[in-house]
Amino acid sequence: MQTAMENSSAPGVPLGLEIQQDFASVDYREALAVMEARNSAISAGQADELLWLLEHPPVYTGGTSADVTELRDPRFDVVETGRGGRYTYHGPGQRIGYVLLNLNERGKDVRCFVHGLEQWVIDTLTDFGVESWAVEGRVGIWTRDIDGEEAKIGAIGVRVRRWVTMHGFSVNIAPDLSHFSGIVPCGIEEFGVTSLAKLGLEITPEQWDKALLARGQDFLDRLSCSKDSSA
Repeated sequence: MQTAMENSSAPGVPLGLEIQQDFASVDYREALAVMEARNSAISAGQADELLWLLEHPPVYTGGTSADVTELRDPRFDVVETGRGGRYTYHGPGQRIGYVLLNLNERGKDVRCFVHGLEQWVIDTLTDFGVESWAVEGRVGIWTRDIDGEEAKIGAIGVRVRRWVTMHGFSVNIAPDLSHFSGIVPCGIEEFGVTSLAKLGLEITPEQWDKALLARGQDFLDRLSCSKDSSA
């Protein structure tokens, strides 16, 4: 794992977080083991909070609500995880953000955390000229595809253990969209999946990360909503 920025003071970059970026694919099971160990270390006060930006080789992952009937063609490795949600796909051309935060210190409000993740991705997509949104009751980040129909461009899935978060979000930069056909993505069959490349945007992982990190402090500031509501 390569550490590209740690406790960076660049404008907009979140302070007090260890930030790690990988541009080569990281095996999903390896990443899961790293997250679980880091979760325990953060909870014990032995490690800093972490934002890890990376991508995986092709893999289908199942959340706690996964329905095996939605696994249509398991052509890739299938990994059951402890995160919320159903089946999703990860693979090359997708940018993933694993966000490990201590909500004991930032406010014990999982809904606020999830909404914060959604808005972080939405704001970053806006910086590339893509309008997107979240829909109540329909997990993920949505936009208009090239045919004008609503389509999913990002996924959200989290787990909270001892009030320390795991997993996070993924955004379709330029993945092979045919790989999504092996599952019903997040259990939502009536909508398609799109990407920045399909929308005509050529964006590198480095460009995405830079824009995302510039919005990082805004994301952390939003988590204060949980503290405000409990005041």
